[in-house]
Amino acid sequence: MLSIFNLFFGPKGGNMDTYQNNKAMNTGKTIYDFTMKDIDGKPVSLKQYEGKVVLIVNVASECGLTPQYKEIQALYDQYKSQGFIVLGFPANNFMGQEPGTESEIKSFCSKNYGVTFPMFSKISVKGDDIDPLYQFLTSKEKNGITDAAVTWNFQKFLIDKEGRMATFFAPKTSVTDEKVINAVKELLK
Repeated sequence: MLSIFNLFFGPKGGNMDTYQNNKAMNTGKTIYDFTMKDIDGKPVSLKQYEGKVVLIVNVASECGLTPQYKEIQALYDQYKSQGFIVLGFPANNFMGQEPGTESEIKSFCSKNYGVTFPMFSKISVKGDDIDPLYQFLTSKEKNGITDAAVTWNFQKFLIDKEGRMATFFAPKTSVTDEKVINAVKELLK
């Protein structure tokens, strides 16, 4: 129940001032320290995204926010030539809204939303079995910027060109929101 409350009333993120003020206190750890399995089960070192601005999103196929896939794909299409990439991480942590297999998820995203940004294997984004990448993204102690517990599907984490956490955006925040667009543009400079 707390997750639903946080969806509507929890932290919204998007504070680039926190990033500017705290980036010198970065722990030295970056997303480049992680290797994840892509949607086809192949290992992918996140180091391959070095020098790019990265938007990491925990996604789900049976969520009221699932139509955000369309906007996220459009954002990716608009800025990918400038060094922007989106990484989608399916997660079944919220009311079982991502029950499918990786193959089913891949097919769903492609067929319904034309998703071309990299998709990864299903992981846990909260709880006792939280994936180490999400431990990093959600803990100020680990990322040096902010605490940002995942409150629902489609929470977004913006990563700078050095692989450091910059900010996060609440699940209901659309990537068409001016705050998101401005943060992406600032990091692409």
